Amino acid sequence: MMRNFKRFLVLFFGTLFLLLEGGCGKTEGDTKLVLYTGFKKDEVFRIETMSCMLPEIMVYLTNTQDQYESVFGKEIWKTDMDGMTLEENIKETVLAQLAQIKTMNLLAKKHGVELDDNEQRMAQEAAKAYYESLNQTEREVLQVDDEIITGLYAEFALANKVYEYIIKDINPEISDDEARTITVQYILIKTFARDGTGKRIEYSDNAREDARRRAEELLELAKQEDSDFEKLVLQYSEGDLGNVSFGKGEQDPAFEEAAFNLETGEISGIVTTQSGFNIIKCINTFNREETDSNKIKIVEERKEEVFGQEYDAFITSLTRTLNEDLWKQVKFIENEEVTTKDFFDIYNEYFS
Repeated sequence: MMRNFKRFLVLFFGTLFLLLEGGCGKTEGDTKLVLYTGFKKDEVFRIETMSCMLPEIMVYLTNTQDQYESVFGKEIWKTDMDGMTLEENIKETVLAQLAQIKTMNLLAKKHGVELDDNEQRMAQEAAKAYYESLNQTEREVLQVDDEIITGLYAEFALANKVYEYIIKDINPEISDDEARTITVQYILIKTFARDGTGKRIEYSDNAREDARRRAEELLELAKQEDSDFEKLVLQYSEGDLGNVSFGKGEQDPAFEEAAFNLETGEISGIVTTQSGFNIIKCINTFNREETDSNKIKIVEERKEEVFGQEYDAFITSLTRTLNEDLWKQVKFIENEEVTTKDFFDIYNEYFS
């Protein structure tokens, strides 16, 4: 349940962030934007009656920061993401995630969904465990106490609960054909390159024609009676090496159509996609284990779609304000004594 909810957050958090970033005095659909300057001290944003305070932002931001650093080291923050630093990207993600959790708590109120006594107790116990894991410097820098942490855990749990409440009756029947997963190998001859910044550079007409000629030559080799297709993949392909399994809707449409029309052991002609020229060999037309797994994935996607429709309709009616001056001042904490990264893990220990 927690895995599905967190996947939903990843898919949908951006909508609320875009609304918050819209600025004051503008209108998008029915969403209400108002000029507002009466923020409380340390109030980062407000959505209707839900406020997000600076300590809440810093708990999420710092835990995310330290999780990244524990895996990739501090050098990770030098990464450029299309003109935006990774730190800026993480900041936006945290803002959006908390905005969505606050919004989902408002949605819970609309549906009359509340935490029961046991869930409240778990939030308190989780908060106690996390707060006691903090050293004195971390408590002071984050400006948190046990009450703030309890509120964060309770709001996260309630957001999860209203998600499960809304999708509880969604359980569609998925046929084998709809969820069918096949396994292929393929040779890719690309029609693009990337420059030093990772930007895609399309081949010239001459280079593209040369790529097609190479693909045609490889197709002739692949269809010879004694051909070893896997060896050709390893030697010449500019794409994935080895077997690739996928279901419908997961690949380039042209690639997918060609692959799903092959019989086991059959080799396609040249299939043109955005990546280049492909030669596909079907290894297995039906993978039982992968198909059953894909059925579960499709059901979860349907649930997310149903929730997303209600969520998107709900947020358009909300008034929201962002304290832009305060938000611009929010930065990563640079303190060797601040290494907390267990906030989300501790939540999962109590609520998974």
